[in-house]
Amino acid sequence: MENLILIGMPSSGKSTIGPLLAARLSMGFLDTDRLLEKQAGKSLADQITEVGETAFLAREGALLATLSVENIVVATGGSAVYSEQGMRNLGQIGRIVYLALDEAEVRRRVGDLGARGVIYHGNSDIGGIYAERTRLYRAYADLTVDVTGLTVEDALAALLAALGALPDRA
Repeated sequence: MENLILIGMPSSGKSTIGPLLAARLSMGFLDTDRLLEKQAGKSLADQITEVGETAFLAREGALLATLSVENIVVATGGSAVYSEQGMRNLGQIGRIVYLALDEAEVRRRVGDLGARGVIYHGNSDIGGIYAERTRLYRAYADLTVDVTGLTVEDALAALLAALGALPDRA
């Protein structure tokens, strides 16, 4: 099986559902946020504070643009969609799946944006971030699965069902 790339807002479940999906499909799992933290030796929030959003996005984009994996479920950071080159590479190495949440659920789940290391990208609040990113997520996605209001188990089941209906690439 080719790679599956999970995209979506912070708190959409990419890092929670990803390992469960990987285990179910006998695939490996990679969380690009954790990889960025390991490489830098500090949290995303600390990296963003230290180098600024632009430099952090360049670092994340470079990682995504050069990522080369096989048979892996990849959970990306919520800001992955700001890297055109990174998203192009991800689309070449796998199927991109958007885990969608409605804005109210994102607000409820996210909590402190700064503590999570969320990139504002010129927006002043979660509403602006949500509006900007959902447009990009939809544009890049091969498949969208709405996980609003679902438990982890139900979200996994919905994702597996949607993947079963996804046609093979030519």
